[in-house]
Amino acid sequence: MVEKKPEKSKMVKMNSTDTTAESRRVLAGIYRQMLLGAKVEQIFDAYEMGKQLAIAGLRLSHPQLSRSQLWSLWAKRHLGTKLFEEVYGTITDD
Repeated sequence: MVEKKPEKSKMVKMNSTDTTAESRRVLAGIYRQMLLGAKVEQIFDAYEMGKQLAIAGLRLSHPQLSRSQLWSLWAKRHLGTKLFEEVYGTITDD
C-alpha cells in the first residue's frame, strides 16, 4: 500500500533546526487533535503575549510614559495612525 502525502497547502511548516523531525510530527499530531476552541485560545494568548512584549519594549524606550500612554503608542504603531484615529479619535497627552 502506497502512503499518500498531504497536499503542500495543508502541510504544517516547521523548519526549526533545533527540533527533530519526530518532535515536529508529534506536535503536528497534537494540534490536529486539539479542539478548535483550544487552538483559538492559544492564538489569543500568543497575541496578548506579543502585545505585552511590545509594550515592555516601548516602556524601555519611553520610561516617562504612563501605562495608558504606552498603550496608545503601541496601538498607533499596531494599527497605524489613520486607523487608530478613526477608531479612538485624536488622543492628546495631558
